[in-house]
Amino acid sequence: MHELSPRFPRENALCEALKLRAEGQGNAELSNAMKRTWTIIGVSDVARSFEWYQSLFGQPLTRPAHHDFGQLCDSDGTVLLCLHQWGAHEHPPLMSPEHGRPGNGLLLFFRVDDFSMALKRARASGTRLEEEPRVNPSTGTMEFALRDPDGYYVMISALSATESSD
Repeated sequence: MHELSPRFPRENALCEALKLRAEGQGNAELSNAMKRTWTIIGVSDVARSFEWYQSLFGQPLTRPAHHDFGQLCDSDGTVLLCLHQWGAHEHPPLMSPEHGRPGNGLLLFFRVDDFSMALKRARASGTRLEEEPRVNPSTGTMEFALRDPDGYYVMISALSATESSD
């Protein structure tokens, strides 16, 4: 189980309340609380980006369900990230990378339970690290950063402060 940061007491309280509710012990007021968010990013090549993220996360390599849209999911089915072909389906913010700089104002931040292996996979991919592994002083966890094939800034953080970067 991950450790909660003392720097974020309100967020910690909400996480604990949601955990209790999931265990059937919580307050009925939280029944309408948001359950999931799907982060969708515009990419130039869904299949290429899909493979890049699967490799980084240590997932079996599969093909996206569609040529213009793919969902990267955790082993329990939780959607981690959605990849959307630029210009497909006419969603205004996903029409073209020329209308903005991919990643500006966005940090893709993933907590992983296999930090050491994620770092090895990142180094093996040949992608230059934007930030070498270090301890984040706010969370006490190890993290590193790199850019994906479309230039998005991707931060990988250990799920717990006890995991090292061996």
